Amino acid sequence: MMDPMPSDIFQVGQVLNNTYEIKGVLGRGGTGEVYLAVNQITERLSAIKALNARFSGNADYLELMKREEQMRSIMHDAVVRYSECSRTDDGHVFLVMDYVEGPALSDLMFERRLSDRELLIVAHRVLSGLEATHAQGIVHRDLSPDNIILRGGEAERATIIDFGIAKDTAAGARTIVGKSFAGKYEYAAPEQLDGHADFRTDLYALGASLLAVARREVPDVGSNPGDVMRSKKKPLDVTGIAPPLADLISLLSAPDPKDRPATALAAKDRLDGWLKPQTHAHKVARGGRGTGLVKPALAVALLAALGGGAYVFGAFDALFPPALPQAAPYTLSASAGPEGDTLTGNVPDAASADLLRAAYAGATGEAPPPNALTLATGLPDPEWPAHVADLITLMEPLAEWQIDISDTDVTLAGLAPDAPTRDALDASLRNWTGRSAMQLHSDILAGPENLATGALEPVLATRATCGPLTITGAENGVFGMFDPVTITGDLAAPGDMEAVKQALTPMTGERALRIEATVLNSDLCAIRAVMPKGVGAGAVSIWLGRGEAGETVLSGIYHTGENPVVDVQLPASFIDASLWVMVVDNTGKVFNILPNINQTDHRAGDLGVVENGMRRVRVLWPPKALQDDPSRLAIEVDAENYGKSEIIAILSKTSLFDLRRPRDESVGSLADALKQTLRGREADIIGVASRIIDARP
Repeated sequence: MMDPMPSDIFQVGQVLNNTYEIKGVLGRGGTGEVYLAVNQITERLSAIKALNARFSGNADYLELMKREEQMRSIMHDAVVRYSECSRTDDGHVFLVMDYVEGPALSDLMFERRLSDRELLIVAHRVLSGLEATHAQGIVHRDLSPDNIILRGGEAERATIIDFGIAKDTAAGARTIVGKSFAGKYEYAAPEQLDGHADFRTDLYALGASLLAVARREVPDVGSNPGDVMRSKKKPLDVTGIAPPLADLISLLSAPDPKDRPATALAAKDRLDGWLKPQTHAHKVARGGRGTGLVKPALAVALLAALGGGAYVFGAFDALFPPALPQAAPYTLSASAGPEGDTLTGNVPDAASADLLRAAYAGATGEAPPPNALTLATGLPDPEWPAHVADLITLMEPLAEWQIDISDTDVTLAGLAPDAPTRDALDASLRNWTGRSAMQLHSDILAGPENLATGALEPVLATRATCGPLTITGAENGVFGMFDPVTITGDLAAPGDMEAVKQALTPMTGERALRIEATVLNSDLCAIRAVMPKGVGAGAVSIWLGRGEAGETVLSGIYHTGENPVVDVQLPASFIDASLWVMVVDNTGKVFNILPNINQTDHRAGDLGVVENGMRRVRVLWPPKALQDDPSRLAIEVDAENYGKSEIIAILSKTSLFDLRRPRDESVGSLADALKQTLRGREADIIGVASRIIDARP
């Protein structure tokens, strides 16, 4: 029930006609409300439908109330009982009826899928109720899932009600009240749109309601009168609905009234005939014509003996024997992974069950329980078991996977060990979809679930063209499923970066791969290749600045006309150490700038100035500084020296070379000299520092 509101027509505790005590609000709409009340005399529960005062004087709405009140004479268990229609002193018209406790089909259809068996029972029950109302000349005109209540949630106790006025503004329940039409567009028969309604109108509404509940969606008939008119001229689409339910829906909802049964009794007789053992589901279950059939006359007599309103589950079983249940939809679920392997679902026969169990055992290495699959009719396609077995077989390379199938709709999720396996499986799945004509929704992730840096390092080492490449981003040496993998370092050429990416991509799976390496050139990389391994900068560093202002340049980027200024920094305590500084140019030359022809000293204690415990040795100066000392070196960026150069500073315990190197020499010459002089002297090297100078236009 809903919470009371001050604006409600009636209040909790109010007594109507000295008899009906209001207990709560069941529903509200734009025209009125529905209340739960108790008869203070009989203590029976009632439902009271009340019109707002402004509608209580409207002839169209009063006509609907009077039409319901006329049903008071109908005594049938499948039809709600009406007691009286009255008016309060303040002008509110209200209608009293039995309170039917249970869910409406409109609510139940979104909570769970009703089986075909349940819907056929509901159909038989509603047809029995319509037979009784039609016998009194009453056409419901507004039959829909929200006007069919299952007492106690049981299909065999379906009851027709009419809460249309209380629900006329609810989403998906547009009850139109007027001189020419009363009903809901979604379930209304085509002739109702022209103002015509007879017994066959209710049959159409029942067929449309059964289809909506079977599909678990409100029919889409368009958003304007033109769309509605065009929609109603077409037969309802029962694709995917199994017989005999599909046959019943098509029969009841034929667009032309002449093609529908003339009465609810005639429709019920057709339904009884379909439920005999010779046809539809039972025929599939037994593989042919049955024996000991219930004859039509006997079936009708049986129903008569039960009473139209007492059509119980056991009686339905007599016409629809459950030798083999019908599955709607036809389902199968299979999975494999760390949480265990499962296989459940429907199969049409023992041979199909063996086929699926064998496919599952091949894909997982585990045989499923013998009772994992349930025999049922309703197979959407004769080749369905074979197609499903093929799909399960394709799962064998996956580390873990889950398949859920409903008729021909397939949802697949899985984890492949790597990207190539995932890509190959995607191709196989496209081929399978084309062969099976089933609808596949696939989400295959590329693993592995955990990726160790140790698996990447050997591959990365073979792609390193300018010194070692470093892997970052792993936690304790392991990348999680979606952790990004970052590669840093230097490479000799732009194509080397793509080579690294291609080598690692198949291994990283769903992880984002970021190559954040710096592309240098072959000359710089040739010198780096002979530098002592395992020796870092230590206490040595290189500062880059710009021109006279001496502003720091962290990026190392300089443009045309700018003047790079370079200091080598080291602790003042290093006095007897030897400092060698060189520039590997982008022209294929190496310039030895310390010591040089004008500055032959390379003993640290004889170089630079000391400030705050640090020694700063300037090796490249602003151009104006050359006026004070012509032995100093300065450079300026111009169009002839665009590209990357590298400043390298090597601090060693003893002199790096026995003789001063020439002012400039080839990269190959210096590389050979460094290789020879550093051989066996790794312990003599205190630190190696370097910075890139990137000259751009």
